[in-house]
Amino acid sequence: RNDGESLSEGETKPRTKYITNIAPPKLPDGEKLDFDDLHRKRLEKDFNDLQSLIEMHFSSRQKEEEELVALRSRIERRRADRAEQQRVRAEQNIERQARLAEERIRREEEAKLRAEEDARKKNVFSNKAFGGYIQKGDVKKGKKLTGREKKTKALLERRKPLNIDHLNQERLAEKSRELWQWLRQLHAEKFDLAEKLKRQKYDVNVLRNRVSDHQRGSKVAKATRGAKN
Repeated sequence: RNDGESLSEGETKPRTKYITNIAPPKLPDGEKLDFDDLHRKRLEKDFNDLQSLIEMHFSSRQKEEEELVALRSRIERRRADRAEQQRVRAEQNIERQARLAEERIRREEEAKLRAEEDARKKNVFSNKAFGGYIQKGDVKKGKKLTGREKKTKALLERRKPLNIDHLNQERLAEKSRELWQWLRQLHAEKFDLAEKLKRQKYDVNVLRNRVSDHQRGSKVAKATRGAKN
């Protein structure tokens, strides 16, 4: 069977379609197609498009640069603000430390003044008491002083007046060194006197023993002579 016979009834074979000839565009009468002009216009269009792209690029870049400058400006302002805050905090800390130091110095000065005032009052009271004792001792004219009274009078005469109200810190330090040296001297003299007293007691005991031995010897001699008689 051929192809025509293979088609079922009612089916028709498709017909081949042919494209009709397209007529070229017609130019107006009297005009010719200028390819150079078309090329020039195409170049101008491309140049204008490129110029627009360049302008858009530079405009975008300028905007980015402006945003970058604004960002840097904000960063610098924040940095300056932080530096100012740190400077203010540092000044406040310095002022606080200065106030604390002034308060500490003021308290030390007040304590020093109170101590000096107490010492001055004690000194005045002590001088009055010792002066009254000396005056009382002087009233006892013609009366022989006891050993204790002689010792007290000698100590009062050797006692140095302590007048430190007008002294500054340097003079107070010098005065304390002088008193320390004087105290060491007193201790040395006390030690020497104690040793001297020990030697004197020893000598007295030796003499007493000799006297006792001599007295016992005398009694024995007398008893021997009496027995012989």
